[in-house]
Amino acid sequence: MPRQGHALRGRSRRRLVVLCLLLDGRRKSMQPMAERLGVDHQQLQQFMTSSAWPVEDVRTRLAWRAVAAVRPQAWVVDDTGFPTDGVFSPGVARQYSGTLGKVGNCQIGVSIHAASGTASCPLSWRLFLPTAWDGPEAEARRRACRIPETEHHRPKWQLALDMLDDLAATGLRPAVLVADADFRHGLDERGHAWVLQVKGEMTAHGQDAVPQQPDYGGLGPRPLPRYRTRPAALREHVLAAGRSSGRAVTWRKGSKAAMNAHFVLLRIRLAGRRPKPAPDGTIPLVWLIAQWPEGEAEPVKYWISNLPADIPAKDLVRLAKARWRIEHDYRELKTALGPDHFEGRSFTGWHRHVTLVTAAHLFLPEQRRAPEVPARA
Repeated sequence: MPRQGHALRGRSRRRLVVLCLLLDGRRKSMQPMAERLGVDHQQLQQFMTSSAWPVEDVRTRLAWRAVAAVRPQAWVVDDTGFPTDGVFSPGVARQYSGTLGKVGNCQIGVSIHAASGTASCPLSWRLFLPTAWDGPEAEARRRACRIPETEHHRPKWQLALDMLDDLAATGLRPAVLVADADFRHGLDERGHAWVLQVKGEMTAHGQDAVPQQPDYGGLGPRPLPRYRTRPAALREHVLAAGRSSGRAVTWRKGSKAAMNAHFVLLRIRLAGRRPKPAPDGTIPLVWLIAQWPEGEAEPVKYWISNLPADIPAKDLVRLAKARWRIEHDYRELKTALGPDHFEGRSFTGWHRHVTLVTAAHLFLPEQRRAPEVPARA
């Protein structure tokens, strides 16, 4: 451990921060960590907010180590809220947070996690900037938080696509991407397999629907084939099939008992504003997964997926339910490692903090997979 005021340099600083994140202590912000480490608080604060170490390089190395440790069956996109007092922290605003279950003053972090049935770990983070952080009225706050001019409000799904692109540039791609938002067009453009939780109001054609060729009037290009039937909501498709068409599926072992529920699985052709038919007008078939508990008048959750037609129902449901691992990650991170304890007002500092928190979190799955070393006699 360094002496009080000892100059910390380069990689040693990152190691010390990760070490302190793993140590006991309620607060994982700069001043309490500096006191526990016996180093200068201002040095540590400057290291996180205004020094020049490249967070992107660290994030890339951590992502490769996480994939090796977790051996993921899927990557999962999610977001979490960090309740914050005041209005000066980057990205803070009154906004809805699933963590809070309501609108509150908070920051929102969007993350991608590598997940298997037994382990998971974040691969990348992005801080969500609400629209209130754009425009002339936000210039002073943006300067104070050192937000780069290239960073502006983008939907959370776009932040997810940006992270996927960055990870792909390093050679990492998911076997399948799981999320609770419909951004399938961006995923299709990148060639990703996906399982997405959606609302029952989304519309689709049935499996047997076929496009028809409109009559050609003889002028201009021939019209493309199109579906003449009205698409129905996903909820209507499942209600028409009936609960009896489904089956009970057990997808994993829980802490007390096997996780089991009733699901209706259908093949559909998604409609909506931007369907992408083949040249013959055919919209590809995808899976519709609907969870329909006993005693309920209709399903309570819906997912869609472009995974192959012959995938076993258990595997399809297990992937649809994979987000529980990320909820576990967020709980473990916030309980022990303090991703929400960053008190600086630097946009880059926030990303450095959650990256080093990820490094500390990665220690856990790596240790769980490490072979036990026999103790010396």
